[in-house]
Amino acid sequence: MSPRIRPMRDDDVEACEQLSSQAFLALDQRTFQRAWPDPTARPPHRSTAWHVRTRHLLATDPGGCWVAEVDGEVVGFATSLVRELMWILASYAVRPGLQGQGLGRALLEAALHHGRGCLRGMLNASADPQALRRYVLAGFRLQPQMLLHGTVARDVLPVVRHVREGTPGDRDLLDSLDRRTRGAAHGPDHDVLGRELRLVVTDRPAGSGYAYVNDLGAPILLAATTRKAAASLTWEALAAADPAVPVEVPHVSAANDWAIDLAMAARLDVWSRGFLALRRMKDPAPYLPHPTLL
Repeated sequence: MSPRIRPMRDDDVEACEQLSSQAFLALDQRTFQRAWPDPTARPPHRSTAWHVRTRHLLATDPGGCWVAEVDGEVVGFATSLVRELMWILASYAVRPGLQGQGLGRALLEAALHHGRGCLRGMLNASADPQALRRYVLAGFRLQPQMLLHGTVARDVLPVVRHVREGTPGDRDLLDSLDRRTRGAAHGPDHDVLGRELRLVVTDRPAGSGYAYVNDLGAPILLAATTRKAAASLTWEALAAADPAVPVEVPHVSAANDWAIDLAMAARLDVWSRGFLALRRMKDPAPYLPHPTLL
């Protein structure tokens, strides 16, 4: 096998999405909790969102997006981005059955080169031991993450005050909160996030924050100045959840124990799942990172 590592093109996105879906399904099948339902393939609406985010990164960070090709066929890829002085690995996969042959290492090295000169780095990591080893060797430290899961107890939902719907005019506030919590603004990523998710904001002298919320009522990205503001935003998100459909709040690190307290109050289950990998930065809090745009 003679692999070629080259920049990703727009016409690679479809193949990379399918490869990503296959690779992460295979990983989930190897590592899922026995108490969980069997893993399923990525649904079409999530595939569409994957395409949009990846094409967004090709537009903003073409130097951070790479594919591995063998005999003209894409067998691996990595997408990454730089925001201010922060490098972020967005997505990274090698075709099942081809791991351990150097493809993943070469792709990660190409993506890391895009972040040369960055002061900080961050990524969400699965429980794949080979990938975790690569991250540690690249200078990242691993922080275990938790997943909050279950149907929200409607009788415990508090009255939430001073939380409103966000608008494009809140962009400066959002970027300021990003810099305070994680050390870099999301900048152009808000364009994609705002089209895909609901934005809620609180902005008071006692505490400010924002959250992007998916259609199931889960905060998918949250940044706040205080634990109280973070909790208010999360309760606002959960209030929109369907009482008959389980909600998942992923990527909760130990530094965000306010979210664990809230999960106990909402009668959600807490599971260990994956890692937040950080380089030369502290665990962001109060903060819930986006799965790919972190």
